[in-house]
Amino acid sequence: MKTKLTLVTALALSTLGLATTAQAHKAWLQPSQTVFSDKGSWMTVDAAVSNDLFYFNHVPLPLERLQVTAPDGSKVEPQNASTGKLRSVFDLQLQLEGTYKIAMNNEGMFASYKLGGEAKRWRGKASEFATGIPAGATDVEASESLGRVETFATVGKPSTTVFATTGKGIELVPVTHPNDLFAGESATFQLLVDGKPASGLKIEIVPGATRYRNEQSEIHATTGADGKFEVKWAQPGMYWLETASEDKKTTLPQAKQRRLSYVAVFEVLPQ
Repeated sequence: MKTKLTLVTALALSTLGLATTAQAHKAWLQPSQTVFSDKGSWMTVDAAVSNDLFYFNHVPLPLERLQVTAPDGSKVEPQNASTGKLRSVFDLQLQLEGTYKIAMNNEGMFASYKLGGEAKRWRGKASEFATGIPAGATDVEASESLGRVETFATVGKPSTTVFATTGKGIELVPVTHPNDLFAGESATFQLLVDGKPASGLKIEIVPGATRYRNEQSEIHATTGADGKFEVKWAQPGMYWLETASEDKKTTLPQAKQRRLSYVAVFEVLPQ
């Protein structure tokens, strides 16, 4: 199976503080399931960066940036969390009816520079930039990054409180609820950049189990003027969605550009 490193993937990994390589690595949060009937149910979430969806064969996603939001907007503490060589994993007990958001958000800076004729890279927080770039560095090129990796789960009736937007970076607004997806049907989502509809965003959607097929079988879509796009689910399973963009709207004086990324995992159920 041949893959390629896309700009979108590189942005997603760099915003998570993870190094990119010459192969296509994808970041993801995969829930054990996304739809539950009873309050108090347990779910397990794997968090990793991998070549194949959803097989942990590269590095774990660190859990320091994990945020779990309950249907009432309160924060939920993960249980039994651990990070190994290839994946992180944690449990959640879903005590309330409605929709939960499991997310990793990262805001930071990425820079490239030369030192003694050798090309170097640095990534970290904006507050660390001044001390992160060594004296004598030349050709410094810095960018601001803002990335999100998300998935969603619902107990009983779906709710929408967790989709309240912040007006920063790329955010998903559900026209079709992400826990109401079925094979053979179409779903519509809206993407915002800084709280406004994002037109022209290129979206890649890949069904899981890529390890056992020769093609990625990706679905491509582009947002319209209203930021909306539609996707038809050919078969049930877990799907990985990714998009990204760049602009000059940086809030950091040292950065010349801003890199935005968004990743989500959806579960599509059989009819």
